Amino acid sequence: MADGFRFDLIPPGSGVLCALSGGADSMYLLCRLLEGREKYGWTVCAAHFNHALRPTARRDEDFVRDWCGRQNVPLYTCRDNVEEYAFREKLSVEEAGRILRYRFLEDTAWETGCAENPTLIATGHHAGDNAETVLMNLIRGCGLKGLTGIPERRGNIVRPMLSVTRSEIEAYLNANGAPHVEDETNTDLTYTRNKVRHQLLPLLEELNPQAAAHIAAAARRLREDEEELNRQAVPLTEQWLDIPTGAAIPARVLREAPRPLALRACAMLLERAGLGGEAVHLENILSIAAGDDPSAHLDVPGGSVRRQYEVLVFSPDPEPEPGPPPPMELAEGKSRWGDWTVTCIQGTCPEKAYISPWEFYLKPDRYLIRPRREGDKITLGKRPEKTVKKLMIEGRVPAHDRNRVPVLATWEQVAAVGGFGPEKVCLGSPGEAALHIILKAEENESCTKT
Repeated sequence: MADGFRFDLIPPGSGVLCALSGGADSMYLLCRLLEGREKYGWTVCAAHFNHALRPTARRDEDFVRDWCGRQNVPLYTCRDNVEEYAFREKLSVEEAGRILRYRFLEDTAWETGCAENPTLIATGHHAGDNAETVLMNLIRGCGLKGLTGIPERRGNIVRPMLSVTRSEIEAYLNANGAPHVEDETNTDLTYTRNKVRHQLLPLLEELNPQAAAHIAAAARRLREDEEELNRQAVPLTEQWLDIPTGAAIPARVLREAPRPLALRACAMLLERAGLGGEAVHLENILSIAAGDDPSAHLDVPGGSVRRQYEVLVFSPDPEPEPGPPPPMELAEGKSRWGDWTVTCIQGTCPEKAYISPWEFYLKPDRYLIRPRREGDKITLGKRPEKTVKKLMIEGRVPAHDRNRVPVLATWEQVAAVGGFGPEKVCLGSPGEAALHIILKAEENESCTKT
């Protein structure tokens, strides 16, 4: 049987971070990555996110820690309160877990890579997962994009197992004596995906044993079609105009374009304006562009789209920001700033000045605790410089909370941002005098490397 694992997705000499749950799929992935370590000179490490949702979650973490230790694989772990985050952000537990898990993987990849050779993130999605995704999207009602399945690569995330079947995974693990643990929730039929996995897909495989592989292959071909349609839609968006209240485009651009291209252009325009939208929003935008109402209006996630005669205007909602705590000078001991406690202890910088985003050593200086300001920028570790505003948006800090996150700054530059970490040039030097900073808020996560 041909090997469906895509070694070619990962260039020789790359750093690879394996998303490791301890289940059969991720253990297969790690074993194949270790083969690549020998064949292609990859640097392989693993990351385990503990959702803390099951009694066996600690067992899974202990299992991967023990196995990685015996295989000489560096392991990064993180535990977070997924249910609390889901409640706070009004998300399902599944979606909250996905967001926090990928955030942890991205952060770890940045820390373990470098600008010249960034670390890739490998996930254990296989042919069955791909088929399940296509079937679920089809059942819910979707367009061509929903039928394209899971991409093999998105940014620095690679999925080299999308042509590997579940039976091939099990056969490999048995042949190589590789252990794994089972997540008991994978058989809980209250979850839609589990119903598709254990009931619908097996029925299709009775009709054709290669059903999952064929669905995945069809998804790859449809992805090529989707990419070509998106490419053809790009010129429509180039007539975008910046205006004081957002951005605008002539209604005729969408009205006169072929419908498949116009829908894709609407999605691109929403994204460019920082707005959200589902298929129903795209359809309604086209209706506004083609309709007779010169003042038609549509609410979309994050703002609105409205017709102003022959122009469509995409406008984000203004960000309501409550008054932040007043700036205060950092003093030795504990200081209270809004909902945060900032502890400052004079001492000597240890070998590692950076401990976590909430604990680190800064060079001695006069620091101010204040809210963010327009134009604030910071360089975190090996990441490129970013504005503090963009950092908070990517970190999903709600707009109304962004000016309540403490920024430590000298008179010239930002030295640290609460929960995100310190500016690299402000970190203390080992063996020299430094300020030990500890930031504490309810949102703190617990992330460690073993």
